[in-house]
Amino acid sequence: MPDKQKNERHTENLTEREMKISGYGENVFGYVYIQGEITPVSGINEALKMAGGKPKECLVNDYSKRGNGKGAPEYIITLKKDLNTIIVVECKNSVKKHESPELNRPRDFAVDGVLYYAKYLKNSFNVIAVAVSGTDILSLKASAYYWVKNQDSYTELVKARDIILEPENYLKLVNGEKVQKAYSLEEIRQTAIRMHESLRINKMTEKLKPLFVAGILIALQDDAFCNDYDKLTSFSSLLNASCSAIESVLNNGEIESKKVHEIKSKFREIDQVIKLKDTPLNEDNSLRWYINQLEMKIKPMMDYVGNTIDALGIFYHEFISYSSGDGNSLGIVLTPPHLTEFMADVIDIDKNSKVIDICCGSGTFLVTAMGKMFKQASTPEEIEYIRKNNLYGIEQDSDIHTLALANMIIRKDGKSNIVHGDCFNKDTIAKFRNLKDTNNQQIVLNKGLLNPPYSQKDHCELEFAEQELDLLCQGGLLAVVCPMSCAIGTKFKDVRERLMKKNTLKAVFSMPDEIFNSNGASTNVCVMVWEAGYKHNPEVSTFFGYYKDDGFVKRKKLGRIDAYGKWKEIKKEWLRLYREKEVKDGMSVKHCVTYKDEWLCEAYMKTDYSKLIEDDFQKTINDYLAYLIKEGNVYES
Repeated sequence: MPDKQKNERHTENLTEREMKISGYGENVFGYVYIQGEITPVSGINEALKMAGGKPKECLVNDYSKRGNGKGAPEYIITLKKDLNTIIVVECKNSVKKHESPELNRPRDFAVDGVLYYAKYLKNSFNVIAVAVSGTDILSLKASAYYWVKNQDSYTELVKARDIILEPENYLKLVNGEKVQKAYSLEEIRQTAIRMHESLRINKMTEKLKPLFVAGILIALQDDAFCNDYDKLTSFSSLLNASCSAIESVLNNGEIESKKVHEIKSKFREIDQVIKLKDTPLNEDNSLRWYINQLEMKIKPMMDYVGNTIDALGIFYHEFISYSSGDGNSLGIVLTPPHLTEFMADVIDIDKNSKVIDICCGSGTFLVTAMGKMFKQASTPEEIEYIRKNNLYGIEQDSDIHTLALANMIIRKDGKSNIVHGDCFNKDTIAKFRNLKDTNNQQIVLNKGLLNPPYSQKDHCELEFAEQELDLLCQGGLLAVVCPMSCAIGTKFKDVRERLMKKNTLKAVFSMPDEIFNSNGASTNVCVMVWEAGYKHNPEVSTFFGYYKDDGFVKRKKLGRIDAYGKWKEIKKEWLRLYREKEVKDGMSVKHCVTYKDEWLCEAYMKTDYSKLIEDDFQKTINDYLAYLIKEGNVYES
């Protein structure tokens, strides 16, 4: 096969991957036909026969020049949801072959070629014409056009420029509906890399970058702004429109006026980024380009009801890690998505739960809880009630609080019940006593999720758990992820004693050693489950799980990922062992404990020696030695 054809196949593979084409013929969204193959739709076959092969030169409005044979675009896609609309796709291996100046070279250029086919197909259909050039997602060129049936001219779908959408999303775009897509870590990372590199070129400060992103995502919740921003022609008009949209969305979310003013003021600081201000709006790296990238690549994951993963928070973390080299420098340590899912499941969050997180960060746990509730809701009214009444949070950092607001607001979270404040401040905590819902009924907080800040000078991690438990009703459940040191009997004895005087330790799970490594943190952690309001009974056993293998593996540039699809079954087994309180050698044990004891499975479980190899002994010795060195317990003789 010639190199040109091989490279073009790379472009086709990329297109199929981004469009979620699972094979030729029938797909979930419709049917995919390749290279001019005969279809059951006579109108398509007749149009391609009339078009013939692409001529070397031919203007878009010229119907007199045709090539030999039958037209053979890379793909023709029919849609089950709209039988009157089809998608035609042309690919080229090089971005240099994307579009000619006069659009008159259909054989050699992707845009020219796809419009050549579209002008014949539009005699029988509404045509969405897509041109893709290049072999790399970060540097590809993509253009999309909409040619209404029997019309003389077409319109460019500007919002889809340099973005490949799934077929049904092209249909939503032309119909003015919201584009939605399932969570994709790869796409999040690609977008984060590209935007980071772009903002570096524009010389935006590290502090302003995350607020700039959050501000755009808030503005994109305003329908009028989404409909009109791509029509504005100057930086100042687009900046003003963005700020007006931010104000409108925040006011509708019942955010206090002081915070609205603060967010708007911070966003307006982009007026001082000279290079951004001077970039024409129709070019890459302009203000409009950033808005378009976030609207078409990240926001659709927010609008997808089935997503329980904090896509915005993950994008934000990826974006910051590329920007500063260390997301932790801005106080961001995201709980891995599969861990948040496990913690929400282990305390049985459902649509009736009232959930609080007093260190909510970007809102990761609250978003996970919201997603689980939405899946159980059966009516729009239930979803609306959940948004307004079931999720509560506190965040001390002003900038991260802004992100948390954005994260909830873009999911139409009714009142955005996230307070900016210190969770140990009496006035802040008082706001969560005697809560009333939108029907003026008493709110009873009964579920808590928590990943407290580690190694603080004034409060240990268990004090955050104690504070959150105090807000839960009697019988309420808290799942908290904290360092292993919190579970060792020699540390924090006073806090451990206080906790057990008021609450019951139901379970502790030892988590994989590297579970936080993808987020730039290396602390070994455990997950504790507490029941609020009942004194711990030392004669009733606590469940301990040795949950060290989550099936994730490390991959270069991707961190820890579920490469072999093991997590679903592993999580199922973890939950089963806990719920049935089953003792399993090498995995779980039950033991009665007091505040003076070890709260870790390792201290009590039986080892499954059949699975041990010599390397396991060496690793244990190495880990123990590393621990002693870290704690300063190794001395020279």
